[in-house]
Amino acid sequence: MTQSLITPTQTPLLGLSLSELTEWVQQQGQPAYRGKQLYQWIYQKGAKSLADITVFSKQWREEIKHFPIGRSAIHYRSVAPDKTVKYLLQLSDGNIIETVGIPSHKRLTVCVSSQVGCPMACDFCATGKGGFTRNLEAHEIIDQVLTVQEDFERRVSHIVFMGMGEPLLNTKNVLAAVKSLNQDVGIGQRCITISTVGIRDRIRQLAEHKLQVTLAVSLHASNQRLREHLIPSAKSYPLGDLIADCREYVNLTKRRISFEYVMLTGFNDLPDHAKELAKNLRGFQCHVNLIPYNPISEVDYQRPTGEDINAFVNALEEKHIAVSVRYSRGLETDAACGQLRASRGMGLWPVR
Repeated sequence: MTQSLITPTQTPLLGLSLSELTEWVQQQGQPAYRGKQLYQWIYQKGAKSLADITVFSKQWREEIKHFPIGRSAIHYRSVAPDKTVKYLLQLSDGNIIETVGIPSHKRLTVCVSSQVGCPMACDFCATGKGGFTRNLEAHEIIDQVLTVQEDFERRVSHIVFMGMGEPLLNTKNVLAAVKSLNQDVGIGQRCITISTVGIRDRIRQLAEHKLQVTLAVSLHASNQRLREHLIPSAKSYPLGDLIADCREYVNLTKRRISFEYVMLTGFNDLPDHAKELAKNLRGFQCHVNLIPYNPISEVDYQRPTGEDINAFVNALEEKHIAVSVRYSRGLETDAACGQLRASRGMGLWPVR
């Protein structure tokens, strides 16, 4: 038998294109049409292992069963009253990541993780409090989307990279996953959002790929002093530099940027903060997503009142800044924005 493209210790099959899978089956001594069958079973039928692919002969399935497809196991599943589902997925090395499926009448959105943990340590975020373990591989990102799609038994329509981790610290694997999710799973790039807290030079690098995805920048503050309090990396990547890079991104891609802004009572939610924010964002194509704070146990920030939120919105609109308020789903199961965290003790939790 000829040397295969991968071995069990190399990258799993999930994430490979039709042509790559066709080459793989041929190098296993099989006819080319087996590549299309393999492709369909991985991306459409949800095969978890090569032994599941019944169109292959029993003998060949036995020969190749040790090659991994790259699917995770659902370690824990919880459903919020609004039907949002949080999944804890166990990876092949035993690490746990979180994924959230967010259904509505017309959409099924998946909030995917890009890292095990997160190194950014944002003060209000549960994931950042848990530390960082490693980057996710492309197949581990794609798997999250397939898992949600299979569990809901309906097509995923939108993907947001707003789960655990900083996507632009894992650019190579995130871009590979986006390519496969677009070309193999069939999700339009305009339905994919990549969120970042802002990593120096990475926004420009992303712009050079000329993708049609939406870039969401987690700003969370109207000035440098406040941002440094919330986001440690802001000290080495000042707000002025970040905004300048965002302006360049818009010029290069012709795509509007979304700015995420978590509202914290008495800290960054006053009308004066809104006016300061509007001044920073004046003059280029953008949109502000206001996110009322979702509580976590480690810090004592408070969620703003509806009156304070409306005052902030009005102050931005008076300065002609496009703005909306995103009320997070899944609060009851700690699946909302800023709440994602995989506890080290979750080995005791059952799948349900």
